[in-house]
Amino acid sequence: MSTFGENLKSIRELNKLSQKEFAEKMKTTQQRVSEWECNKVEPSLYNLIRILKIFSVTFEELTEGIEENN
Repeated sequence: MSTFGENLKSIRELNKLSQKEFAEKMKTTQQRVSEWECNKVEPSLYNLIRILKIFSVTFEELTEGIEENN
């Protein structure tokens, strides 16, 4: 089982981007990227779509292994 943040970090690292570089592509801050990766906050739908486009991944790939909390 994994989290959204873990998946995002893994995809970012596979693409050889630092948090700062990714934040620049997202037009956000490195702190916000860190919050996403640490599961402190979830990205908005707008940012989620941007993430999918930047990394050329599907929603299913980004959320693989994530289980719903009961």
